[in-house]
Amino acid sequence: MEIPGLVEITSYDELRELVPPPLAAAAGKERTELHDLDLQWLDASPFCLIATSDADGNCDVSPKGDPVGFTKVLDRSTIAIPDRAGNRRVDGFANILSNPHVGLIYFVPGRTDTLRINGRARIVREAPFFDDMIVKGNRPQLALLVEIEQIFHHCSKSFMRSKLWKPETWNPDALPRRAVISQTLERPDDDLETLDRHYGPQYEESIYKVKY
Repeated sequence: MEIPGLVEITSYDELRELVPPPLAAAAGKERTELHDLDLQWLDASPFCLIATSDADGNCDVSPKGDPVGFTKVLDRSTIAIPDRAGNRRVDGFANILSNPHVGLIYFVPGRTDTLRINGRARIVREAPFFDDMIVKGNRPQLALLVEIEQIFHHCSKSFMRSKLWKPETWNPDALPRRAVISQTLERPDDDLETLDRHYGPQYEESIYKVKY
């Protein structure tokens, strides 16, 4: 796409001309093992984002959420994340089969800092720790095993700029409801009444299906 006046950065040196090297505190904060403070963060987090890419560089970011402490810490350099029944696309899992590198960001509601973990992942279908991942009778069929290569805490600036956790800025009704989006983009043959029922109270009641 040609955009008049566009000036592109095409080299690392060009990038560094605009963005100077990080301060020592930022450059040196990377670690390879979980600290006790990291363990506390994982115990308090109900949500993370997992970034993957396939061997050709095609990317995906997948959200994962469960009750707080859903990430199982196996040791100071290994964690496991349960997978729950979803849309069955398995985009991230498919990527991992050809490229095991993953990036994770852990959120704690109301906190403007985050915990970032990068490492190598494996998909497992059975392990003793699956029994510790049962929620509402649902034992996961799959889990993501991540061997940590890099871990650090990220500052609050993006959350401050976005005011993400400030309820007075929330406006969920600025967008069409989920049923309308679904009918328009995904399920054109379903009527809105049916979709409203689908995404109604029973939707939350069914999020822990035993099978995919």
